[in-house]
Amino acid sequence: MNLVIGLSLIILFAFGVPIAVSIVLASVIGIEFFSRLPLLLVPQQMFIGIDKFPLMAIPFFILAGNLMAAGGISRRLVDLAKSIVGGIQGGLAMTCVLTCMMFAAVSGSSVATTFAIGAILIPAMVRHGYPKPLAASIQASSAELGVLIPPSIPLILFGVSTDTSIGQLFLAGIGPGILIGCALLLFLYLFCKVRGYGLDDHKDSTSFMISFKRAWLALLMPVVVIGGIYGGVFTPTEASAVAVFYALVVGGFYYRELKRDDLWPILRQSVISTAAVMLIIAAASLFSFLLSRTGLPSQIAGWVTEVFDSPMSFLLAVNVLLLLVGMFIETSAAILVLAPILTPIAIQFGVHPVHFGLIMVVNLALGMITPPLGVNLFAACAVARITIDEMLPWLVRFVLVVLACLVAITYMPWISMGLVRLVY
Repeated sequence: MNLVIGLSLIILFAFGVPIAVSIVLASVIGIEFFSRLPLLLVPQQMFIGIDKFPLMAIPFFILAGNLMAAGGISRRLVDLAKSIVGGIQGGLAMTCVLTCMMFAAVSGSSVATTFAIGAILIPAMVRHGYPKPLAASIQASSAELGVLIPPSIPLILFGVSTDTSIGQLFLAGIGPGILIGCALLLFLYLFCKVRGYGLDDHKDSTSFMISFKRAWLALLMPVVVIGGIYGGVFTPTEASAVAVFYALVVGGFYYRELKRDDLWPILRQSVISTAAVMLIIAAASLFSFLLSRTGLPSQIAGWVTEVFDSPMSFLLAVNVLLLLVGMFIETSAAILVLAPILTPIAIQFGVHPVHFGLIMVVNLALGMITPPLGVNLFAACAVARITIDEMLPWLVRFVLVVLACLVAITYMPWISMGLVRLVY
């Protein structure tokens, strides 16, 4: 049955069938023609897959991110970042990275970050002489920090699918997020110096104190959300609801940019995004159940332990596998299908599940900026109105920077686990 399901998935992917639909159809084919299981199992397992309280955090964080983008928070964060690094050569490009790091701490979605920040900064970089494909590449690469710096929807999915502490995963995401952000900042500073970009970036820089006064409430949100989780005030799921309330109050009553007429489009877009994620989760739950029934995870575990004799070789193989998977499969589906299989094997090799979760998410985040299915690439191209082919020559540099960070995160566990061990 495993072979039939696998071949069915490949064929359906080849014909461009959506990922969630492909997984469900392949599972139905396997159940109906190559097993004695009833088809009633399909809706039952799909419902079980989404009937988990921690998953409630996903729609709330998606809604919170959309409310912040519409409530003027993203523009104020851009102004604050510009006041910090905008006065130096290449400061506008570095502003993009710094803003994405701050917005990631309040949205949890890389695509939301791309649209919210890219709509402001890509045109600004083009006006200052940056090639449009370079500006789009900077935005797409910076936005992947949205899935690392907490709150992070992929980290929630990993925690739910492997029974790993979401609180620890959030804490572990801070180190890798800062590492990749700082690496991109350093690269852009040197790149702009060598290539001569950003000579006039200082013209639009603003006073730090003025920008901070305008943005301090936006900056306070991650403190409230993350601080509340680790202070024991509320769970990550409850924190997502607090984030929505905070975004409504700040955007609607303090900044007064979030109007009543804006709420319906925001709610509609949030429901559409949530439905897409939840359908993938439900489909992946059915798929994982069938794989477990056939004993494939234990077979893979036995084969891996025979082939790889050390944690270093195992992690190298996992990185190669996940990099390839991330190029072709959506992040949520990849986590929900592969995490329950690979995490127990990683534990056998002595790799902490929280550390492995970050390795997995960083790998799949890299898939967001690599063709053919990099969602950040499509979002950045939509904002910049260019094609992916125009971006690729510029994008290679940023992929190599993130790859170097991935190697460090993989083989230096303290980058992920340092804060976790300090707190727990």
